[in-house]
Amino acid sequence: MIAEVDCPAQDQEQALPLMVAPPPGYSLLQRLRSGYHAFWYWLGEGLEWSRGQYQERPVGQLIQLSGSQQARIASLRRQFDVRFEQHCAAQTTLKSYDYLDILDQAWTAWGKPRPVGGVVHDVGASNFWYARALHAFFLPSALTGVEVEGHRIYYNGYSRHDYAQGYVRDLPQTSFVVADYAQFEQPADTIVAWYPFVTPAPVLAWRMPLTFFAPRALFARIARNLNPSGVFVMVNQGPEEADTAAEHCRQAGLQFESSCELRATLRRRRVPPVVSWWRRS
Repeated sequence: MIAEVDCPAQDQEQALPLMVAPPPGYSLLQRLRSGYHAFWYWLGEGLEWSRGQYQERPVGQLIQLSGSQQARIASLRRQFDVRFEQHCAAQTTLKSYDYLDILDQAWTAWGKPRPVGGVVHDVGASNFWYARALHAFFLPSALTGVEVEGHRIYYNGYSRHDYAQGYVRDLPQTSFVVADYAQFEQPADTIVAWYPFVTPAPVLAWRMPLTFFAPRALFARIARNLNPSGVFVMVNQGPEEADTAAEHCRQAGLQFESSCELRATLRRRRVPPVVSWWRRS
């Protein structure tokens, strides 16, 4: 059984990559770690273990918040008419307000109306705990979270897929798909990527094999899936990672529109998030 604690619909079966060894250029330690993660990945995806839909117990009310957190969350509730605490546990609730706050701060800084409606894809959705935040911000006609390791098992015996089904069950036209987004061929009006892998270290830190470190293929697919008038929204860990990701975007044929670095967020971070938005060239 695969065990993990996460830190930070209808299934479509993916065409799993044939390559099981990372390409040349990695150290021996990186190769060993990648091989170990690959074993557990293949085991989990092969078993597709499930205990059934997991439903969090709603916290009802957040406590032990600072004055600034309380004020900001109250503002988000009014602006977006949301009450995440009525649907999610305390940690998921606070993180959902945090993600909604990041998106709202970015668009406010840019002085642009947020893109609403249409088909929205989320790339690398984990167990899609933040689906409600995306739904509140983008008001999509359809929302799909895509995660390559959707059958990873948590310590309580439930899988990411089990959790995702609980998170999306009351959201209209919302689904969770187990697939590699680099191979996911569907058009979208808005594509969102939270902290995509653009360097190898985070791949291993999240216990993924290095065979899935393919930023060129990923961003090329994002560019192909994005409708001509669509928007790609990306969030990165700090300016350095954002610069690396931006180069991949440009190589894929995406056109930079704007970005902002957020120093004040609802949850403390060692590295500030950098939010950018892109269009097709």
